[in-house]
Amino acid sequence: MTAGSWTRQRPCTIPQFSWHRPAEMALDVAPVPHARWHSFRLALRMARRDIGRHQGRSLLIILLVLLPVAGMTGAAALAQSMQETPAERVQYQLGSTQARFRSMPASNAETVQDPVLETATMTRNFTVDPDFTPRNPRDAIPAGYDVLTETQLTLTVRAGISRAGAPRGGASDVPVMAKAVDALNPAFTGKYRLLDGRPAAAKDEILVSPGALERFGIRLGDRLTTADGTFAVVGTLRDATYSDGNPILFLRPGQAAVGSTAAPGYPLGETMYYLVGSKPVQWDQIRDLNRDGIAVLSRAVALDPQVPSGAATGSEAMPAAGYVAGVLIGTLALLEVGLLAGAAFAVGAKRQVRELALLAANGAEAPTVRAVVTAAGLWLGTIAVAAGAVLGAGGAAAVVAVARHLGSVRFPGFHLDMLPTVAAMAMGLLACVLAAVVPARQVARQAVLGALKSGRAPAVSGPWPARLGALLLIAAITCLGAGRTLGMTGDLDAVAARTPLVAALLIGGAVVAVAALVLLTGTFVKILTARTAWLPLPLRMAARDSARNRSRTVPAVAAVLAAATLASAAMVLSASQMAEAKRTHMWAAQENQVSLPLETAPVQSPGTAPAPDIDPAAVDAALRRELSTVQWTQVLRGPVLSKCNMQASAGGSRPASDHGADCRQYKLAVPAGHECPATPQGRVLDGQDWRCNGSMSAAGSAGQLPPLVVGGVDELRALLGREPSPAAVDALNSGGMVVSNPVFEKDGKATLQSYDVRQPVPGPGSAVAHKPLNNNKELPAVVEAPEVPIPFYGVLPPETASKLDIHVGNSVLLAQLSAYPEAVEQDRAAAALAQVYRIQAMGFYVEPGADRTGSELLWLIVGTSALITLSAAGITTGLALADARADHMTLAGVGAPPRLRKALAGAQSLMTASLGTSLGVAAGVVPAVLLVGATRMFAEPVIPWMPLLALLVAVPLTGSGLAWAFARARLPVSRRSPGT
Repeated sequence: MTAGSWTRQRPCTIPQFSWHRPAEMALDVAPVPHARWHSFRLALRMARRDIGRHQGRSLLIILLVLLPVAGMTGAAALAQSMQETPAERVQYQLGSTQARFRSMPASNAETVQDPVLETATMTRNFTVDPDFTPRNPRDAIPAGYDVLTETQLTLTVRAGISRAGAPRGGASDVPVMAKAVDALNPAFTGKYRLLDGRPAAAKDEILVSPGALERFGIRLGDRLTTADGTFAVVGTLRDATYSDGNPILFLRPGQAAVGSTAAPGYPLGETMYYLVGSKPVQWDQIRDLNRDGIAVLSRAVALDPQVPSGAATGSEAMPAAGYVAGVLIGTLALLEVGLLAGAAFAVGAKRQVRELALLAANGAEAPTVRAVVTAAGLWLGTIAVAAGAVLGAGGAAAVVAVARHLGSVRFPGFHLDMLPTVAAMAMGLLACVLAAVVPARQVARQAVLGALKSGRAPAVSGPWPARLGALLLIAAITCLGAGRTLGMTGDLDAVAARTPLVAALLIGGAVVAVAALVLLTGTFVKILTARTAWLPLPLRMAARDSARNRSRTVPAVAAVLAAATLASAAMVLSASQMAEAKRTHMWAAQENQVSLPLETAPVQSPGTAPAPDIDPAAVDAALRRELSTVQWTQVLRGPVLSKCNMQASAGGSRPASDHGADCRQYKLAVPAGHECPATPQGRVLDGQDWRCNGSMSAAGSAGQLPPLVVGGVDELRALLGREPSPAAVDALNSGGMVVSNPVFEKDGKATLQSYDVRQPVPGPGSAVAHKPLNNNKELPAVVEAPEVPIPFYGVLPPETASKLDIHVGNSVLLAQLSAYPEAVEQDRAAAALAQVYRIQAMGFYVEPGADRTGSELLWLIVGTSALITLSAAGITTGLALADARADHMTLAGVGAPPRLRKALAGAQSLMTASLGTSLGVAAGVVPAVLLVGATRMFAEPVIPWMPLLALLVAVPLTGSGLAWAFARARLPVSRRSPGT
């Protein structure tokens, strides 16, 4: 009776009531204040109670959103934690001292250091100043400071000695890094820390790193034999600038023979000086010291630099490309879990359809009904993103703490990056809420009476998803096409300037394409399941169930689609990166070859005698004695610097050859028209152009091999690793030259240029080149390119070299090994060669070849993506079985065999995974190929066909088999509710 009211009449003693409509009262239809807020609170209460009743489904949704948020947060924190901040650099490098003085490599007084990373220098003048004499840092230390020294050493340690002191089999001398420093001085707190044992007190006691104990198989208290004596190891020390796994010996200044340059066992290296005091070293002082060739790391300057630092420290070290890649991967990952969560919300909404219908029957409006389901997404999303951020940040902090505890320097400290953390939380919450929106809209639009009668939500599917999907697909194709056009046309410098726009268009087009395919999935399912009469019964039932329950099928297929998109895009990018790494691998020689120098060092100053020649036979014998894998050796001869005074004529005022000295080296000129096409800024136009590849294509990228080999067929065979062609043999026999790269040959000719090694001139960027002398020689040439870009220009016959007045001598002993040597074998060979070269330590580098772990990494990506795809398919299959539980009970009631349920589970998983992976591979491969080609990220895109085929075929079949194996064949009998 909302239209009137009851009134009581007086003064009658017996109450009498009459019905009338007061004239002064009007019907009030205004909305109740804050009604929306009250209805939303009601929705929140109902959603919270529903979450409590269905804890398993709620936990699944929380985990689906929590894991990618935790992964993104943790990955961002770990990436940021790899960057050293200025405060951490000061702590690990200086301890509590004020500054560190060290020598700075400089050729003139115009070199300037970085304020934070003092070893990074910059100069605008590459000219060598003959009058510039660097000052000793010790003489430049201002008054008022106590000084601590740290000297870098190289000691030879006898490996293979038992603890009792008796030599074991295969003992050898191994070069080891050492430091002469008062490491336990309180001023070095934060830089050095005693881990175990006690400080060294006696003259024959030293400290070592934990890696030295492991490297030489000793314990505390054992004695370590070096070239200068035997020392007792009394403790382990941690150097904050090196990982604990590095073998390092720590001595005290002045201990044993340290401090004497004549000590044979202790060749001195760089000495650095640490200033202890209260007065800071300012930037003006550092600039004055730079002019004297001294670099300074100052605590005050590093913590508050007065000029911008180019060092990659702090939050600025994370490049924008890293954020873009992270956003792309995170978006696809959250899209996948959002779709999986959408499938779970759809099943949950169908379970609560009766209570929502009762709510609507009692007057609740459609927004209130929608809000009940959407509020569940808000509750679960908030819990998931908060827990994910805490879990990701906590996991990253634990990883950093454990790494620091184990002595790793990979993580200088824990740095939580708030920008990607907040972005990951926002994306996760948005994904979870959006996952609940679609089923909420469908439930709100259902027929209330039908839902009350049947307890089921009728399939509500309008034409708008397909229409919107078609529009988005057109938009995606437009974005991809525009990105490719902008990235492939126009001047390369202009293209490089708009690379961010190109990347944004391509990445945006990829995301929009995935969204379009998700919206079109229902149409694909309808088309593919239209004619299924010829299929076996399980597949036919799975197809009809998919078509009838598209509200559940579409999120399931779309989740697999998102996973396959991410996996296929990652595979294309990884395969392209691996191909680029192999293409740009700097080959020192052929695989499993080692080149050992035979050329003595040039004269460094007038009056200094040249070093004695290296006997190739002695080097060969030492190598064969220690390595049983030596197949052959070959002496390579080339132009050598004869009596060249490297310090004379630094300004280029003298000729290259005077008074019997020869300071000339040789290279091949690039003929006109064979230059690598590049922009004025030096960007290569086409990385696949033949003029930009091959041996010595980087214009001076030489290794230990002689750039110009003087020899014949034997030398050419050794360099190529195979028999040379008849044309190359004829060219050598007729006095011509065999060049390693067609870039240097034109019309059967090659131009030989000479240059003075004492006359450097500025090259592109920070490179240093040499100005050619005016004595070019044209030679007949034949091209014989090696299989891999070995760093040598070519082979010149000895007769031709003699005619050109080229001073030739032994340059390198090239040895071919049948297998890559183990670390112990390398130690033995290095020790034996050090005796031949009459030095304390020698490096021993064997060319390992291009990285062969690429295929393993690619298959690891396949395995990871397969796991993600199988998880998505398994979750959606489980949701489908739970949703169709009543139907399966009906099948069992009419006599269907139990194995039919298992077969139906396998068929549903097969259809979901097959359709999702097919669409996902197409959505991932095409944008990735366009991204590589348009942005010139790598030389060319590479499509890994076999891993993609495995993703397309093996993963759906595996998922189907697993679903069949784990699905329950029988269900417990229960009473069905009316209408179901």
